[in-house]
Amino acid sequence: MIETDVLVVGGSAGGILAALSAKKTYKDKKVTVVRMTKKVMVPCGIPYIFGTLKDTAKNVIPDSMLTNAGIDIIIDEVLKIDKDNNLAVTRENGEIKYDKMIMATGSLPLMPTFIPGYDIENVYPIKKDEDYLKIVQESINNANDIVVIGGGFIGVEMAEQIKALDKNVTLIEIADKLLWQAFDAEYSDMVEAIIKQKGVVIKTNTKVTKILGETKVEGVELENGEIVKADIVILGMGVVPNTKLAKETGIKLNEKGAIVVDEYMRTSAANIFAVGDCAEKKCFFTRKNVPILLASTAANEAKIAGVNVFNLRLVKENKGTISAFSTKIYDTAFAAAGLTEVQAKKEGFDIVIGEFSTMDKHPGSLPNAKSIKMKLIFSRYSGVIIGAQISGGESVGEMINILSLAIQKGLTASELNTFQTATHPLLTASPVSYPINSAALDALSKM
Repeated sequence: MIETDVLVVGGSAGGILAALSAKKTYKDKKVTVVRMTKKVMVPCGIPYIFGTLKDTAKNVIPDSMLTNAGIDIIIDEVLKIDKDNNLAVTRENGEIKYDKMIMATGSLPLMPTFIPGYDIENVYPIKKDEDYLKIVQESINNANDIVVIGGGFIGVEMAEQIKALDKNVTLIEIADKLLWQAFDAEYSDMVEAIIKQKGVVIKTNTKVTKILGETKVEGVELENGEIVKADIVILGMGVVPNTKLAKETGIKLNEKGAIVVDEYMRTSAANIFAVGDCAEKKCFFTRKNVPILLASTAANEAKIAGVNVFNLRLVKENKGTISAFSTKIYDTAFAAAGLTEVQAKKEGFDIVIGEFSTMDKHPGSLPNAKSIKMKLIFSRYSGVIIGAQISGGESVGEMINILSLAIQKGLTASELNTFQTATHPLLTASPVSYPINSAALDALSKM
């Protein structure tokens, strides 16, 4: 029998950071990670395997992160958990005795069982498994016509990367906008325009009714009767929590099938925590359950669980999911945090919008300068920021992190208008027109 102080089940972003946080906090404790895959993929880097990296090996998280910290890794599958006796039963290594467990079993691709043909050859959901992704990559390289179903981040990024290989790509989304869960219409429209300009065929407000082919894909049939030719179908329709093991253990799940946790990431089972995609997410603003499954969110939860696994040291730090996103579509970055304007109004918030556009270098005539477009959403009477959306150059990726912290800390339009910035001609917008300050000032003028 193997014995350990902390057993982490799952080895992607949540599992890695949970193990590292536990080991750094409780240096004398033995920490062990059990995972099913020999190598761990960078989750958000998977689309870029196909068009940019062209090699799965370039998208691997090195095990040295764990082993250099003194953490043991076991490649195996946990089949059963005896929560009363603190035992995990594995397929190859028998029983593992633990004092504390952190479940980080992640998520599984949503399989559209309601679409006939979803299970024929050359229909590929996106899985975080290197051997599987090599098969997908080889198939894409040998194909000409690819249909991507789903216009969220994975679908959009997959479409962009596959198009870079000079393939015929059709992106199909059942909603009326791409990335509609993260952005308001004006930003979604920008994304769509960029992708269309690069030659991707986009079909929004479109439902796939059947994937055609006797044994392997030949095309997809749409609700209007149109048939789109396809050698491969990529499923980017979202993910669901991977909680079969938790359910069989008797751990409480919510109505969406995610593990119920408190603010310290504790489950209903004594000595068992859960983090990442398998754990439930509550909206920062409304406390409603939300299906926001992000590696960055998993990382935050993992740090809370790891530090608190033996003693509660981080008190009430998990205040809910802010839903911070960023992506880059060709040469334009897009990012969002918090509520969109549509979501805020739907939830009943009385809001004020602050907007501003400028260049990300000063003067704007400098090489590689790009236009920044920013939209900030504030509560009208308190002035507290509740949402942000940005498009522009690469500085967008860090500005949204500033705004995510501003949301987390409840900063006001006045505070954002006067917050002090470090600016440089080659790195940022001008200090007289820094977009966060200026968009906040625009909102203040409307309050």
